[in-house]
Amino acid sequence: MKPLGPIPAGFVAADGELIIGGRKASDLVAEAGRTPLFVYSADRIAARVADLRKALPDAVALNYAVKANPFGPVLQAMAGLVDGFDIASAGELAMVTEAGIDPARISFAGPGKRDAELEAAIAAGVTLNLESEGEATRALEVAARIGLTPQLAVRVNPDFDLKGSGMKMGGGAKPFGVDAERVPALVRKLIAAGADWRGFHIFAGSQALDAAAIAETQAQTIALAARLAAEAGASPPKVNLGGGFGIPYFPGDAPLDLGAVGQALARQLARLPGELAGTRFCLELGRYLVGESGVYLTRVVDRKVSHGEVYLITDGGLHHQLAASGNFGTVVRRNYPVAIATRFGQPATEEANVVGCLCTPLDRLADKGGFPRADVGDLVAVFCAGAYGASASPAMFLGQGPAAEMMA
Repeated sequence: MKPLGPIPAGFVAADGELIIGGRKASDLVAEAGRTPLFVYSADRIAARVADLRKALPDAVALNYAVKANPFGPVLQAMAGLVDGFDIASAGELAMVTEAGIDPARISFAGPGKRDAELEAAIAAGVTLNLESEGEATRALEVAARIGLTPQLAVRVNPDFDLKGSGMKMGGGAKPFGVDAERVPALVRKLIAAGADWRGFHIFAGSQALDAAAIAETQAQTIALAARLAAEAGASPPKVNLGGGFGIPYFPGDAPLDLGAVGQALARQLARLPGELAGTRFCLELGRYLVGESGVYLTRVVDRKVSHGEVYLITDGGLHHQLAASGNFGTVVRRNYPVAIATRFGQPATEEANVVGCLCTPLDRLADKGGFPRADVGDLVAVFCAGAYGASASPAMFLGQGPAAEMMA
C-alpha cells in the first residue's frame, strides 16, 4: 500500500459518515443535487483566520489571495475576516466587486496586464502592483488619458527566494516583478509623475512548511524594502511581505509552526530601520486560509478488478482536482489525503486505486491506498480541496463541465 496524505485535524464522523460544517457528506450532496461537489467550511475558514490573528503581530494586516478560491460565498465570508484582497486579473476584479467588496481594499498583481485591465483598476481605485517599467509607463499613460491619479505599488523581484517553497516566485530571472536593482529609479519616476505611490509587493515563494525558512525570508524582505526605500529616497506607505505559508498535502508533511513564524516576525517589526518607521505591513495568503476548509466529494460509479488490482471509478477526477491527480507542478506523484466519506473512520480492509471518469491514465485521485471496502454509490472525499481546485482545474476537458460548489 502507498500512504495517503494527512487528513486535516478536526474532521470527524457521525453514523459512519464524514461531517463537513456540521453536516453529513450525503446530506450535502442531496442538497446540491449532484456530484462531484466542492464543500467549503465557513467555520474552518474563520478559525484559520482567528489562529493567524492570534499568532501574528497586531500591526500585520491579512490579505486574501483570490486566485486560491474565487467562489462568491468564500469572498463574501472573507470580506468580514481579512483586511485586503489580492487579485491577478480583471476577471477577479469583477468577482470581488460583485461580492460587494470595496475596491479600495484590492491590489492587483500579475504580469501581462492589458490596457483595459489597467484602466478598469485605476478607474475603480484599485492599487496596481507594477511588474515592469513598461507596465508602469502604460499605467501612467492610461491614468493621464482618463484624468485620474493612479495608485501604484512596485512588485519587486528580490535577490532571494523562499527556501523549500513549492513554487519559487523570486530570485534570478523571473516574469514577476522588477529586478531589485532597478526599483529605486522606477519609484522616483512614479513619484515625479504624480502617482500615488503605495509601496512594495515582495513575494518570494509559496507552499512552504518550514517556519525558519519563512522567517528568514520575511527578514530578508524587510531588509530589502528598507534598502530600496533608502536608495529611492522615499519611505513606502505599505509593504506586502508576500505569503508562502503551506499546508500538509502528502505523507510525511507536518503543519507549519505558525507560532514560530509570528514570534520571528514580531522581533523583526520591533527593530525596524528608520526608512520603514511609518510603513504598514501585510501578508498575502490564499492556500493557507482556505485550503484545508474544502472537501471534494465524488461518487463511485463503478468498481472493477484488473490484474488483481481494485479500481474505484468515480464521477469526478482531474478536471476538478488537477493538483490531487499529480498534474499541477509535482515532479513525483504522491497521494493527497483521500477517504471514503460514507465509511469515514472505518479501518482499511483493502488496497484500491481511486480514479476519475476521464479517458486518460493521468486521471488518478489515489494510487494503491488503504481503504475500507467501497462499492458503487459510496462517496469519496478528497481533502485540502479548498484552494486551487475548482478554478485551477480543466473543468471543460472532455466536455465534463464544472463541479457544484457550496458553503457549509
